[in-house]
Amino acid sequence: MAVCARLCGVGPSRGCRRRQQRRGPAETAAADSEPDTDPEEERIEAGAAALAGAGGGRGAGPSSPPRCSLLELPPELLVEIFASLPGTDLPSLAQVCTKFRRILHTDTIWRRRCREEYGVCENLRKLDITGVSCRDVYAKRINPRVKSGRFMKILPDYEHMEYRDVYTCLLHRYRHILGLWQPDIGPYGGLLNVVVDGLFIIGWMYLPPHDPHVDDPMRFKPLFRVHLMERKSATVECMYGHRGPHNGHIQIVKKDEFSTKCNQTDHHRMSGGRQEEFRTWLREEWGRTLEDIFHEHMQELILMKFIYTSQYDNCLTYRRIYLPPSHPDDLIRPGLFKGTYGSHGLEIVMLSFHGKRARGTKITGDPNIPAGQQTVEIDLMHRIQLPDVESLRSFNELSRIVLEVREQVRQEQQQREDGAEDGEGRAPQSPLEPQRGPAQPSVELPAEKGGGPADGEAAAAAAPAPEQPAQSGQGQPFVLPVGVSSRNEDYPRTCRMCFYGTGLIAGHGFTSPERTPGVFILFDEDRFGFIWLELKSFSLYSRVRATFRNAEAPSPQAFEEMLKNIQSLTS
Repeated sequence: MAVCARLCGVGPSRGCRRRQQRRGPAETAAADSEPDTDPEEERIEAGAAALAGAGGGRGAGPSSPPRCSLLELPPELLVEIFASLPGTDLPSLAQVCTKFRRILHTDTIWRRRCREEYGVCENLRKLDITGVSCRDVYAKRINPRVKSGRFMKILPDYEHMEYRDVYTCLLHRYRHILGLWQPDIGPYGGLLNVVVDGLFIIGWMYLPPHDPHVDDPMRFKPLFRVHLMERKSATVECMYGHRGPHNGHIQIVKKDEFSTKCNQTDHHRMSGGRQEEFRTWLREEWGRTLEDIFHEHMQELILMKFIYTSQYDNCLTYRRIYLPPSHPDDLIRPGLFKGTYGSHGLEIVMLSFHGKRARGTKITGDPNIPAGQQTVEIDLMHRIQLPDVESLRSFNELSRIVLEVREQVRQEQQQREDGAEDGEGRAPQSPLEPQRGPAQPSVELPAEKGGGPADGEAAAAAAPAPEQPAQSGQGQPFVLPVGVSSRNEDYPRTCRMCFYGTGLIAGHGFTSPERTPGVFILFDEDRFGFIWLELKSFSLYSRVRATFRNAEAPSPQAFEEMLKNIQSLTS
């Protein structure tokens, strides 16, 4: 009787209306005479009473208030208390006594833990009634070719599923793979976000928009999913290819690293052979056919990427990455950006700020500069004032200005090295402070006049001198110099400010890498550009607006360590 009361939550055990309706008067009277607790519970309560009596005898007077044991609380209150505890603590709580263990079988406790810890919102009991996300969301969104006759074959048995099984066998077991990851696909890399999506764990691969539409939203497709097809049994399915979900495997290699394996790679093949697979991949990856690409070098790069990436068959190793932490003094909000890289198409770059420098790290790469490398580095201490539009059209004029700043940077670095050798004889100039005095060249000019308070705060971190904060109003006119190539001619015609920077270039296979001077152009909060002087090329970057879950770095140190790790893998 006590068990029934605890599970149905109607209060005291003798008030269980459901069981009384099933019994006759004699059975009900016999049930009322049964004890409400088992011997184990009585032993714990007796011990608690003894401790209370001993405590009162030591110092408390006769007026001491009576103490209530946790076991004396009504079951519905214990359910509420247990539901507010972390799910990882509940197994230990179940070992305290039989009463706690029985209460922890209440499914509302585990439903709340699934919702609060992992964001699960579906109701198991209503899925089959309403058709929520089972058919309309998962079957059609992830497997669009599935037919109604095969519908039940790819869906879990929700009728006999409990939230406790969802939490323990699915969410808790695979919690370590949730977050943002970079696949090890040679120089190409990638971006994977593993999230709890309904009652599934799905790995979504994010792809840049088709070249050269850098402002278009990101594309995404599922690579794998994990769910409970039966109670206490999680099923891993590979979603690669065009023939629906099939058997897969996930292995957690070590901390912040896991691998996937497809056990039925024949599902990745198409009836038309490799030619049909290539044409399908080309439409999905580039949004065009090979006949639409006239540049011979670009055709070679595309074919090379298809051959290289298709050999993995979704058997990949993933390493955890974090989104960059933000600071109020940052020039703009850090994050992920889509950028144009000539014949290589669009690639994903992570912009992060490190004191008075900003770095762009490739999340996806190419055979020249692989994923993980720092594609651009911006020196926020050396602002560049662009000339008027007519002068800016001359590439030689822009090159002269940038090379003067590079010489200044070289001299300041030499001074710091000489100061370090002199020791206490001469204090070196701090790299966080701009050089003052007659040695400062004319290219380091004050900021534009005007501007609102929001723009002024965003630009204050990049001011040439603390006593002269930079402000940005409507911006200054901007145009690319004659002879500088750009994949996207629809770039902004005004910019807020410019800084000296360096870009990483290399030969095929990341041979002979070197950093060359360039110009970082800030257009607005969500777009920036970079002019590669040596290549006479312009890259336009646009912010990735997708929301990534479980992607925040636990600390700035963890983010810095992550950058070092992904860079060392491709060095």
